[in-house]
Amino acid sequence: MAAKRVEVAIVTFGPVKVETDFQSADVFQPPTLHASGDTPMGAAIEHGLEMLRLRKDVYRNNGITHYRPWVFLITDGGPTDHWQHAASLVKAGEEAKSFTFRAVGVEGANMEILSQIAVRAPLKLKGLRFRDLFAWLSNSLGSVSRSTPGDEVPLVNPTSPDGWATA
Repeated sequence: MAAKRVEVAIVTFGPVKVETDFQSADVFQPPTLHASGDTPMGAAIEHGLEMLRLRKDVYRNNGITHYRPWVFLITDGGPTDHWQHAASLVKAGEEAKSFTFRAVGVEGANMEILSQIAVRAPLKLKGLRFRDLFAWLSNSLGSVSRSTPGDEVPLVNPTSPDGWATA
C-alpha cells in the first residue's frame, strides 16, 4: 500500500539541487550523496517547501486527496546562508498543518540552529545508523498509508525512534 501512496523527492544543498523529483516509492532509487561545499540550508528548505506546495496543487487540481506530507531535513552541519525565513515557513506550514517537518542531525550538525528551524526538537542520529533511520521511516509511512487521508497517525516512538536517534 505504501508503495502506491508514498512519494519521495530529494533536495540537496551545497549548491541547492533537486536530486530526485517526486516519484512513487516503488520506483525510487536512492542516489549516492556526498557532502561538499557550503550549506545553503535555508535556500534548500525554501526550495523543498515550494516543490511540496506545487505537488499538492497538482493533487488538488486533479481532485486527488492526499496525506499530510512529511519533510525530513538531514544534515551534518549548519546553514551557511540566511535560514530565518525558511524557519518561519516551517513554523507557518506546521501551524497550518500543511506538512510535518522533522530535522535529523548527523555527527557535526548544529543542533541549536536545527532546534530553531524545526517546531519539534531535532533528533540526533546515533553514529551512522542510516539503515535504522530509513527502516523506522518506512515502518511509520506504512502505518500512515494504511490510514485514511486526514487521519492523525502518530510516528512510531517519535522521541527515540527504534534506538537510532536521541532527542
